[in-house]
Formats: sequence, C-alpha cells, structure tokens
Amino acid sequence: MTEILYINEPLSSRKIMEVLDNNPDLKKINCPISIYSRIAKKYIEALDELGIEVEPVLKRGRPKKYSSSEASKIQVMLDKGESPKEISKKLNLPVKTVYYLKNSSLKRGRKVKYSAEKTKEVKRLYSKGMPAKKISEKLKIPLRTVYLLLKR
Repeated sequence: MTEILYINEPLSSRKIMEVLDNNPDLKKINCPISIYSRIAKKYIEALDELGIEVEPVLKRGRPKKYSSSEASKIQVMLDKGESPKEISKKLNLPVKTVYYLKNSSLKRGRKVKYSAEKTKEVKRLYSKGMPAKKISEKLKIPLRTVYLLLKR
C-alpha cells in the first residue's frame, strides 16, 4: 500500500505487527521527535533488519491532508463563480474543507446587511449629538442595529 507511513503514537510490538500487516511494502516510518525518543532501541533495530527505517520528523503538527494543487483547483472554481457547495460536490470534499483551502475573501455566514457608508452615517449623526432613537427613526434602522453599528 504505502512505502512511507506517519505514526503519531508510540511503537510497541503489537503496534509494529499491526503496521506491518496493513503495509507489507513499508520502507520508512516517520514519527514526531517526542515519540521517536520513547521507542525502544530493540524495536528500531528489529525494523532496521527488516529494511524499514524509523525517522523522526522535525516539522511539528499533523501532516497536511490536501496539497496545494487542490487549493488551486478550488480557487479556479471559485473565480469562475461556482459556490463552495457545488465545489464540494464536484471534488467530493467537505464544504468546510473548501472554505479552509480557498484563498479569496469569501467567508461563511451571514452577509453584512449595512454598508460601511451607512455605518459612517450613523456614527456621524451620533457624534453631532443626535440620540440613537432619532437616528433609528431617520435612517429606518432598528434601534438595536444602530447601537451595533456604533460599536463597529
């Protein structure tokens, strides 16, 4: 199956047997430095005799599941005007992954209802001394929204 395998749990005799059963053509095992330091030398030597190298990985964290080519495909599809949901179905990826891999300013969630100009207008009227209730009536915006726009 795979020639290189990343393992993030300590190697025991049971775990080694499981890995070898599932990956008969294994050549190399990568693991974090913290785990490598806890592997018994006899296990490393036994794996070495089988032609399997155990190597610590300097890069921390989980390896990336998706390559940059998937991210660029997603970006091209977004630029063409396709929605994240459509891309998710076409590429057989979760929608959350599409949002994670995109490079645009596309954001999930509600769209902003009131523009930056409307926010500036509310702030300008408030700074001139107009009460929030009057601003609400004049601009036909709910009072609660006026207070929210003042916080922005």
